Amino acid sequence: MSMKNIHHIFKTLLFSAFLILFVGCKDKKEENFTPEVSLSQTSFDFTHEGGSMLLRASTNTELELQGPEADWYSISSGEGSESKQEFTITALANTSANSREAKLTLLGRDYARDLWLRQEGTSLSYKPEEALAVAHTLGMGWNLGNQLDAHANGTANETIWGNQAATQATFDKLAEAGFASVRIPVTWLGKVGAAPDYAIDSDWLNRVAELVDYAEHAGLNAIINIHHDGADSKYWLNIKDAATNPLVNQAVKDQLAAMWTQIAGKFKDKGDFLIFESMNEIHDGGWGYGANLNDNGKQYATLNQWNQVFVDAVRATGGNNSERYLGIPGYVTSPQLTIDHLVLPSDPATNRLLVSVHYYDPHLYTLEDQFQQWGHSAAADKKADYGDEAHVQEIFGKLKTKFIDKGIPVYIGEMGSVHRSTEAAEAFRKYYLEYICKAARTYGMAPFYWDNGSSAAGRESSGIINHATGEFLNNGADIAAIMVTAITNDDPAYTLEAVYDKAP
Repeated sequence: MSMKNIHHIFKTLLFSAFLILFVGCKDKKEENFTPEVSLSQTSFDFTHEGGSMLLRASTNTELELQGPEADWYSISSGEGSESKQEFTITALANTSANSREAKLTLLGRDYARDLWLRQEGTSLSYKPEEALAVAHTLGMGWNLGNQLDAHANGTANETIWGNQAATQATFDKLAEAGFASVRIPVTWLGKVGAAPDYAIDSDWLNRVAELVDYAEHAGLNAIINIHHDGADSKYWLNIKDAATNPLVNQAVKDQLAAMWTQIAGKFKDKGDFLIFESMNEIHDGGWGYGANLNDNGKQYATLNQWNQVFVDAVRATGGNNSERYLGIPGYVTSPQLTIDHLVLPSDPATNRLLVSVHYYDPHLYTLEDQFQQWGHSAAADKKADYGDEAHVQEIFGKLKTKFIDKGIPVYIGEMGSVHRSTEAAEAFRKYYLEYICKAARTYGMAPFYWDNGSSAAGRESSGIINHATGEFLNNGADIAAIMVTAITNDDPAYTLEAVYDKAP
């Protein structure tokens, strides 16, 4: 081999080593990159009139703002520099009464951030006072819990969770005690045939009708729903799978439509006292803290689709169902997630949709019995670290602003607190229930107490009335009187502040 060739090979090897070193250093530099992005805002809330908003970003990486295709908004990039970028988000006027939203994604080098674009609907044709009138009509409500919603081994069974069959006496007692409404949760597991008909067992549907008749004869409003069929995404009403699999989603929608067609058809001649509620506490098993938080809004959108199927199916049956009030729940019936993500369905009827939420804050006190006291007067070591009176007012105030002030009625389909075994702990329980119900009245909502029929004390023991006889359990008569008074007493001196001031 000549010296010339050796020299050439040496230079080639030297250059290759340089490249490897250079690339290696570059790769190391790339690996150590840390995006730094500061945003002027992370959400964009438009009125129904629309308009434009500016997103300003201070950044060390080039950014791109993306969102799902839609004809009601647009995104444009403004002039930028190495350290600053701008994006203009423009929303057209919303002529619908329904709100709408889109999840935007801001992308850059090693960077992704979700941003929310929301727009309210056009003001409804009726006023906030009419939403308040609906709440007044519903009054103080009560849940026939752990009854027709009870189930075991995949089949609904009225008495399987310890309650005896409900009777007319129960409903009469409720009316006598001052309750105005009853919610009758219904689980349909094991009572529905195969696709495509999804025929509902006639005996089970007739039993539901019998309880609706009990309510009507007692002069009570009634709400029926599809309840534990969607529990934790364990059964057919499975939002966890439906949100990621179009075939599952379509199967759910087909069954939902078929079932509500049958249920609504059964009651098409019933008057306005009867309300249909589409579903109950729909979630993926995470109770609002699961995949819904990072799935780009898929579960929220899926639930909005299901609610639309429900409305369409009910309205198509005609009769009084063409104008019947319909209850629409948000994700897991969480007030905050409902506020943030519920899109009311389109409805051929005018102003006949109600928003359904549940309120058990703080659940470690109300449901789990881990604490014996609640509120501003409670000892710090005997109460939960959130959910005091200020929290109640914050959440209820948001519901009022989002819905009630726009003429959309809201009812608290479930609320309550378990029975305690000591007089001192019961004093705080009474205060909690009075405060929640008085706050509901103050902010324009109707609350429904969750009664599971249990006469015990502690976790999951919220019974105040025997479901078979109508007799009060424990201090149930006192509890009923406290809640009914909070909803119905119009004495100007009986304010939320007055309730606050007499805390234990």
